[in-house]
Amino acid sequence: MRAPISIVIPTLNAAADLPGCLAALVEGIDLGLVRELVISDGGSTDETLTLAEAWGAEIVTSPASRGGQLRAGCAQAKGEWLLVLHADTQLAAGWTAPVRAHLASQKAGWFRLRFDRGGRVVAAWANVRAYLGLPYGDQGMLLPRRLYERVGGYADIPLMEDVKLAQALKGHMTPIKADAVTSAVKYRAQGWLRHGTRNNWLLAQYFAGASPERLAAAYRR
Repeated sequence: MRAPISIVIPTLNAAADLPGCLAALVEGIDLGLVRELVISDGGSTDETLTLAEAWGAEIVTSPASRGGQLRAGCAQAKGEWLLVLHADTQLAAGWTAPVRAHLASQKAGWFRLRFDRGGRVVAAWANVRAYLGLPYGDQGMLLPRRLYERVGGYADIPLMEDVKLAQALKGHMTPIKADAVTSAVKYRAQGWLRHGTRNNWLLAQYFAGASPERLAAAYRR
């Protein structure tokens, strides 16, 4: 019986973060849950692809756009389930038991967000928002392939691809009782309040009809 889960990770110059993300997945590899690792790269110029090759990953390349990269990576993956993670996110030890239990649900699943340093209030708000039907990509997503394809998959957009998919999956998502530990570097560099406020402003602008392309340009500034 083939392992059920394909891991899909979008990358762009992620060499500093990728080793920790991949090391956390060994638990699932050892227990026969992980079928393959797909790295969907947007043109890295650091050691990202060297690391991916060393881990035996299948590499997909496409223009740098997280939605487009995820769409390409998921299209290449062969598993019955897609576990989508950001390169700066690590699943906490013990994640395999809740994930194995979730596989019987045939629903999309998201993990509880936790930051590697501080940010309890921000993480708590993110988890409340996820319970309300809007998990972000840094929480990780576990997707049954059939459901993923039925709702049209990730949109080829540079930002808000996770929000758009969550909207399509409304009523078909449930939490997984395991933590996704994500990097707090951006929050700590810009300030928790400032970065969190900017994220909420971008989300509000998206719901108001702003294009993902314009929002991505604002996000990069």
